[in-house]
Amino acid sequence: MSINVLRTAEGWWVARADQHAVQVDTKALTTADLLADRAPLTEAAASTAPGTPLTDLAPLSPVTTPCRVVAQMVNYRSHARDSGFTGDIPPTFFRKASGSVSGPYDSVVRPAHVRFLDYEVELGLVMGAPLPVGTVVTEADLPSYVAGLVLTNDVSARDVQLTKAQFYESKSYPTFTPTGPYLSLLTPDDFDHLTDLRLRLSVNGVERQDRTLADMIVRPARALTLLARFQNLAPGDLLLTGTPGGTALKAPPKPVERLGALLPPTLRWKAFFGAQSRNPRYLHHGDVITATIATPDRRIDLGEQRTPVTDAPAP
Repeated sequence: MSINVLRTAEGWWVARADQHAVQVDTKALTTADLLADRAPLTEAAASTAPGTPLTDLAPLSPVTTPCRVVAQMVNYRSHARDSGFTGDIPPTFFRKASGSVSGPYDSVVRPAHVRFLDYEVELGLVMGAPLPVGTVVTEADLPSYVAGLVLTNDVSARDVQLTKAQFYESKSYPTFTPTGPYLSLLTPDDFDHLTDLRLRLSVNGVERQDRTLADMIVRPARALTLLARFQNLAPGDLLLTGTPGGTALKAPPKPVERLGALLPPTLRWKAFFGAQSRNPRYLHHGDVITATIATPDRRIDLGEQRTPVTDAPAP
């Protein structure tokens, strides 16, 4: 069974089903350090000590930075439909700044110049071994490379992303990758249950996203093989594997899209964002995003994120 690991300012902890946690006896400062020496984790998981109530802990991201943060674009069929894609979708990756990684209960801060702030619940793969360029990863040897899973939210400034065709900036502002609370370290048998994982996200208690990994287009082993054509990864690095449908941003109906294509770019974007301004699903100051990823039987349970949205002060 998986081991759920927490990180706080006081160190690393193993979370138990009784809602208590046992501190790990380790000097590890980074996720990579922790993964290099599993013995203290195993000891903490086997401990019968009373433990500390989880409610008394203030979790940080279990993925420490700096690290590589890579993400897959349009990797769920439902998201592809929402985005107006038809036919085969080429696998596409982009980078995020690791400075965007924040804790599972930290505020998501919207920069003053961003109008259209969106959410994307995503499963994160945390590397446990080096992935050199040229590596071919099969389903059978996926556990040799991936140490565990985390819950993430690929927060996106859509007006920056679309007008600048700029993924790196639009998804890399500080607090734009809430991560955790748990790093769920998997056993080889756990990987057989990945497609049962259910991703759910709500805003102010209203459900927005709800899909299992069965909706995923390029699954983890294949994604790592494709990524390794040009990018190496190291222990502690993070791969975000895409989001299901249900985000605020959706492609306009085809007739509207065809009409918009006839307009000059300035007028096209003005019309598009004029329509988006009437979309109530974008995030605003005071909203609370709640996200979970788990299998139905809780064999794998990545915990719950609760991240309020706040506006950055105007410059």
